[in-house]
Amino acid sequence: MSALQRLPARKTILGVDTPILRALPHRERRMVGAWCFLDHLGPTQFAPGDGMHVGAHPHIGLQTFTWMIEGEVLHRDSLGNEQVIRPGQVNLMTAGHGISHTEDSAAEGARMHAAQLWIALPDAERERAPAFQNHPVLPVRTLGDWQVTVLAGSALGATSPAQVFTPLVGLELLAPAAGEVRLPLDPGFEHAAMVLEGEAWVDGERLDADELLYLPPGADGVELRSRGPLRLLWLGGQPWADTPILLWWNFVGRDQAGLEAALADWNGDSGRFGTVRPGSPAPRLLAPALAGMHLKT
Repeated sequence: MSALQRLPARKTILGVDTPILRALPHRERRMVGAWCFLDHLGPTQFAPGDGMHVGAHPHIGLQTFTWMIEGEVLHRDSLGNEQVIRPGQVNLMTAGHGISHTEDSAAEGARMHAAQLWIALPDAERERAPAFQNHPVLPVRTLGDWQVTVLAGSALGATSPAQVFTPLVGLELLAPAAGEVRLPLDPGFEHAAMVLEGEAWVDGERLDADELLYLPPGADGVELRSRGPLRLLWLGGQPWADTPILLWWNFVGRDQAGLEAALADWNGDSGRFGTVRPGSPAPRLLAPALAGMHLKT
């Protein structure tokens, strides 16, 4: 494999009609460390009276990780949590054995920009009890003229308060103008970068806003350059060493039997995923049938 791997993101729809770019999973790269899902939403301006609405839906075997850049989203879940996430904050929901939630624009007709990620839970933690945390304050460090927010894990002498269960890192790097910095890396991690705003060069390679750039383990640092203001998302983690995951719909599992059980529990309203009250104006989502589906490993 070459030192850098380009992975074009694909356009898809979140909820009712919100367009997004999906960078992970990709047919050539399912995971980066335990990071197994990455959507880039926006920046988008909703029309008056319109907004993002995602009806009640379940998760197992993962953590949902939302980084809010612009706008506000109301999270409600089956544990009874109701939380507005605001710019500069992280919502971290640990699904474990099972949880359900809804996501809605806090105000119609607003501008929105966010990154939505999933973290696969390791074998020892994937059946744990569900939980939710909002992190309104995250550590910020400077790297030259750049600002680095430590979203997850540790970097530059700072550690995020977000509780994760595998060695990983998540950073947002902000460059105010054209410039260049060297970002120290853990050589045991694999890494990936995605431009959220602006233009970036990674070790001399131009990175477009509609692709993910993957770096294999081994590097202890990387040269980053911007031509002007830049917002860059940086992910990393130890290569996944547990049982290979199956990613299907909103579930992260290990075998088809486990996914079929989760499907039956959700569509049959068994109680495993609880109930979100009052929920979203968007309808409750139904899980698609497994028959004929290609399971993502």
